[in-house]
Amino acid sequence: MKAKDFDKKFDEGKEDIIDDLDLSRGRRVNQIPKRINVDFPSWVVESLDREAARIGITRQSIIKVWLVERLKAEAANKTQNSDSSSSAH
Repeated sequence: MKAKDFDKKFDEGKEDIIDDLDLSRGRRVNQIPKRINVDFPSWVVESLDREAARIGITRQSIIKVWLVERLKAEAANKTQNSDSSSSAH
């Protein structure tokens, strides 16, 4: 299928395009895992373990979730701050 035909099919939204995609070769950009080591005081590890057990996930999962939440919040704050400083001028 030519790209213009695919684009037209997608834009019209009348048919499902999933069968026209080769998903075996797809990849998510910036999603390649990289291993890091982080040292925490024992009280932090114990607190992480308690909270992870409370909600039924692993220590690694809770660290990932909390870090991603914080990074998204920081990005949202930067966006808000740049919007408000732009409108103030």
